[in-house]
Amino acid sequence: MVTSAPLRLAFFGTPEFAVPSLAALLESRHEVVALVSQPDRPKGRGQKLQPTPTKQVALDAGIPVLQPAKIREDTFLDAFRDLRVDLGVVAAYGKILPDALLAIPPMGMINVHASLLPAYRGAAPVHRAVIDGVAATGVTIMRVVRELDAGPMLARVTRPIAADETSVDVEGGLARLGAGLLLEVIEQLAAGTAKEEPQDDRAATYAAKITREEGTLDWALPAAAIHDRVRGLQPWPLVSARLDGHRYLLHRTAHDPQSVAAAPGAIVEAAGDRLVVATAHGTLQILQLQPEGRRVLSSREFLAGYRIRPGMIFEP
Repeated sequence: MVTSAPLRLAFFGTPEFAVPSLAALLESRHEVVALVSQPDRPKGRGQKLQPTPTKQVALDAGIPVLQPAKIREDTFLDAFRDLRVDLGVVAAYGKILPDALLAIPPMGMINVHASLLPAYRGAAPVHRAVIDGVAATGVTIMRVVRELDAGPMLARVTRPIAADETSVDVEGGLARLGAGLLLEVIEQLAAGTAKEEPQDDRAATYAAKITREEGTLDWALPAAAIHDRVRGLQPWPLVSARLDGHRYLLHRTAHDPQSVAAAPGAIVEAAGDRLVVATAHGTLQILQLQPEGRRVLSSREFLAGYRIRPGMIFEP
C-alpha cells in the first residue's frame, strides 16, 4: 500500500533511450511537470527542424517543454525554480548539469545511466561495452553530482549482451530495463527508504564519445575485434571499407577464429551467401553491407549483383 505523497518531477532527456523512462513516469502516480530537452535539430535531406524523441512524447501528453540553448543561463534557472519540483530525473539529456541547477530540487537529481557503474562512465557506455566485447552490461540509477557519472548508486540491474547484438539492440533493452528500475527508485525516495552506495572510483572506466574516424576498418585487427566494432558502431558512424575503389558500410558480420593463409583484407570466399575476408587472426564473414548511397544488401544479393572474386582486397 502506497502511503507517501506523489512527487513533482522534472524530466531531463533527449534521445530515444530516454523515451521509456519518460513514458513510465507519465503513467505513474507522480506528476511530471516539465520536460527539459536539448534544442531540436535539422534532419533529413531538407534539413528541417525535427522535435527530439522526448519532446514528441511530452507534447502528446500535454507536458510543458523547455529547450534551453544554455542550461546555465539565469533565465532557464529561474524558470526551472518556478516549477517547484521535488526531484529531477535525468536520462541521456546530453549536457553536464551545473551546480546551480542541481541545488534547486529539494530531493536532488537522479540519473538513469546505461552501464554497471563505475564501469563505462561517460557519453557512450553502450557502444563502448559492445566494442569491447563484454558479456554483460546494465543500468545504474545514481545521484547526479558535479563529477561525471560518479554519484552514489541507488540501484543496478544487469543485462547480458548476446554475441551478435548491436549497440542499438542493447540500448533498446537497457532503456526498457531502466524505466522499470527508475520507478522502483522513485517510490523508495518518496517513502524515504532508498539506500545509497558509493562508487569505487578506483574501478572506474571511461566511455568516450564515438567519433566518425572510428568507423575506418583496420583489417590488421583480429576478426572478433572487427565483429565487435561492427556491432558497436551502430547506428552511427558504422564501420566502412573500400573494395575496388568503392566504399561499403558493414551492417552485420560473423567471425571464425580459424585463420587462413591470406593477407588481412583479402577475400577468401565469394560464392552463394559466403563473403569471407581474412584478418590478422581469424576470418570475418560479411552478412549485410551497404554500397555508399544505396540500400543495405545481404551478402547473397551483393555477390549476385557485383563481380566479386577471391583474392580481391578490402582496404580501409
